[in-house]
Amino acid sequence: MRTVHALATAAAATLLTTTAAAAPAPPPPPHPLLTDAAVETAVARLDATVTAMMSRTGVPGVSVAVVHNDKVIHLKGFGVRKTGEPATVGPDTVFQVASLSKPISSTVVAGVLKDPAQWDDHVPLPGFALKDPWVTDHVTTADLFSHRSGLPDHAGDLLEDLGYDRTYILDHLRLEPLTPFRASYAYTNFGLTAAAEAIARAHGVSWQKLADDTLFKPAGMTRTSTEFSAFAHAPDHAATHVKNPDGTWSPRFVRDPDAQAPAGGVSSTARDMARWMRLQLSGGTLDGKRIIPADTLARTHIPEIVSQPVNATGSSSFYGLGWNVGYDGAGRVRLSHSGAFELGANTNVTMLPLERLGIVVLTNGAPVGLADAVAFDFFDFAEHGKVTTDWLGVLGGLYAQMDEAGRSRTDYAHPPATAKPAKADSAYTGTYDNPYYGKATVTANPDGSGLTLSLGPAPQRYPSPTTTATRSASRPGASSPWAVPAPPSPTAPCASSTWTPATWAPSPAGSSPAGSHPCSAYAGPR
Repeated sequence: MRTVHALATAAAATLLTTTAAAAPAPPPPPHPLLTDAAVETAVARLDATVTAMMSRTGVPGVSVAVVHNDKVIHLKGFGVRKTGEPATVGPDTVFQVASLSKPISSTVVAGVLKDPAQWDDHVPLPGFALKDPWVTDHVTTADLFSHRSGLPDHAGDLLEDLGYDRTYILDHLRLEPLTPFRASYAYTNFGLTAAAEAIARAHGVSWQKLADDTLFKPAGMTRTSTEFSAFAHAPDHAATHVKNPDGTWSPRFVRDPDAQAPAGGVSSTARDMARWMRLQLSGGTLDGKRIIPADTLARTHIPEIVSQPVNATGSSSFYGLGWNVGYDGAGRVRLSHSGAFELGANTNVTMLPLERLGIVVLTNGAPVGLADAVAFDFFDFAEHGKVTTDWLGVLGGLYAQMDEAGRSRTDYAHPPATAKPAKADSAYTGTYDNPYYGKATVTANPDGSGLTLSLGPAPQRYPSPTTTATRSASRPGASSPWAVPAPPSPTAPCASSTWTPATWAPSPAGSSPAGSHPCSAYAGPR
């Protein structure tokens, strides 16, 4: 039997050797395609491109940096920091970069790891757990930085919109239902935040200090911070703007992202971001000094999960560790990330590492596609010598589609003809409990003008007149007298552009129905 086994093994080895020898050779690795002249020509038209797109959209301020072959070859600000005021945007104007924070944060984590395999370690964080205990005990830094933990899309964001702090939000992620672990992609700010906070805690420091000591100070990013207070107190900072119905832009809102600082809380300048891009494109070195280990940084550029099986170009998109990772037709890796605050910021970074070329675009307007379009337009011209697509039209349309998809399909401003008259205020008043969202209180206005809904820890108050019913209400037999505008980022589970008390159907106090999402029911009233 041993002889037969040995012969079989030898035969198998011979077959494998023969098969391997007969297999076609792998394609050659990609090589740089862009000439210096092509890049210089694309840069030469960049100012006109930005100015034209600002004119089309009305976005008040933009700052842009381009790096190539470890040099900053373009650095310029456009427009104003705040509408109605004369101060202009420059290379050192501080912007909120929103989700560009994610690749910056993965750079910080890469800087404290000793080996790329440590990305696959489980690093616990007290107060953070997932619905499945096994997943809680096995989820890794890489799982959370690549959005493959199983948490739902934007889990926890609506809690942040209601004013809850990081501690509350991370603690309540344990109530979120999970999709298959490591087999499903869903973008989650607070999953990534938990991973970053766990790393900082393991090193005995705050996230801001870890970022300062590991990246910002060594790289000379002197105007970059993870804390909102640093942005708000910077003398030269760009206010956030939203578009008004008449097409003008106003700085009507302030976005404090401290609760999700590693995922969306960084503020920076075009000059500082140029230094970070140089570091990225040089494998972790800057000005001849090693800042981040090359191998742990390289791991962030590798696909970890499919984010889009089929994208707009018919190929697949991937997510790495804080990065969107794609491959172009020439096989070159393209790294990118966008940032967007509905309350007034839109940013983009795009890099072709093989070409050692990158661009960052920072804006102080709500997302209308400008930041992404400038980057797409730049690379399009550099590669083809012309612009092949109206990128602002395409990408602006995509942002508009996403915004529209988040809106309720029900027009609560116009009750149906069959709506019954509202009942007495006492039919609705009370306090409603939910293990995920906390308390919701409905009170009658002292002047008899209607009701007020109070939500969140502050709380946030939403008044409404008592007119006609629109949907069934929380209390059995009652009717809902109003619809309440939701926060401006309706991307979390259960979020829509309107909320009504109908979403608080009674359930056993302190629980949600078995198998349901935790925000499917409020328990109460009491």
